[in-house]
Amino acid sequence: MGIWRYERLKEEKVELRGKHVPVLLERCLELLRPALDRPGAVHVDGTLGLGGHAEAVLEAHPHVTLIGLDRDTEALSHASQRLSAYRDRIHLVHAVYDELPEVLEKLGIAKVDGVLFDLGVSSLQLDEADRGFAYAQDAPLDMRMDQTRGITAGEIVNSYSAADLTRVLRVYGEEKFAGRIAAAIVRERTKAPITSSAFLAELVRDSIPAPARRTGGHPAKRTFQALRIEVNGELSTWERALPNAIGALKAGGRVVVLSYHSLEDKITKAAFAARAKSTGPIGLPVELPGTGPSLKLLTRGGAELASDAEIAANPRATSVRLRAAELIGPAGGPGKAPH
Repeated sequence: MGIWRYERLKEEKVELRGKHVPVLLERCLELLRPALDRPGAVHVDGTLGLGGHAEAVLEAHPHVTLIGLDRDTEALSHASQRLSAYRDRIHLVHAVYDELPEVLEKLGIAKVDGVLFDLGVSSLQLDEADRGFAYAQDAPLDMRMDQTRGITAGEIVNSYSAADLTRVLRVYGEEKFAGRIAAAIVRERTKAPITSSAFLAELVRDSIPAPARRTGGHPAKRTFQALRIEVNGELSTWERALPNAIGALKAGGRVVVLSYHSLEDKITKAAFAARAKSTGPIGLPVELPGTGPSLKLLTRGGAELASDAEIAANPRATSVRLRAAELIGPAGGPGKAPH
């Protein structure tokens, strides 16, 4: 983890890669506004990416200080360039979002007013073939969001047992044919290591019965999603990151989460629900001190979806689920559930 201040990157001439249309931008701004309108507000963008949401926050709130986290060093370079007009109000940090407590401690910031998470793979990572995320383009099987550390998709494909591959594909990809795909991978890698995303996509396609290939998009979509989640430890990281973010909020602070996978949304829903209800004995005429709800849920009907118009303009909004909450009681500190 290291702090990437603008001065460190301002001499770099980086041509922007990937097209970035922030998902549910106006709704995110609406939900964050009451917290960020406060004097001296600090906002954390836990998944900075190409900086679309961050730029809109900085423009809408001239007095906000932004802390932007991303594990992808290439994304940080692009975001630094995009946000250069706000260099006096930003701290860009090379870190995974569950490292927020350490980032805040290093910056000398005790609490923050707003936090945004836009989970999943970024536009930059999807649009560039050389990252290995896209099943429709040939590239080395990498899939690391942070290319400075960690295991690659290629290492997983070529070293995991058939049972472990099946588990990853079934749990993270919700792939009905996980066992068949895992068996095909193990069989093929005995001939030669599997290193090509195009080869893997074709192998997956051939492992799925023809009738099942006719619906649901590209046959390799679920396998590639599952490998990406395993490579980057996305779900276990998210289970730590959300309590950390809630613990970092000031009273009245708000957290907004955009998720694109049912398991991510399930974690978010459970974390919010646990803090939005009383922990005291049922039937008492008054709430015992410290047992009342510490979060107020802000989104209508649980999770909000993108409109048809937004999906038409930005297909990556198709599977988004938005949830948001406001801290109304004392948090338990980073990493602890408030009670």
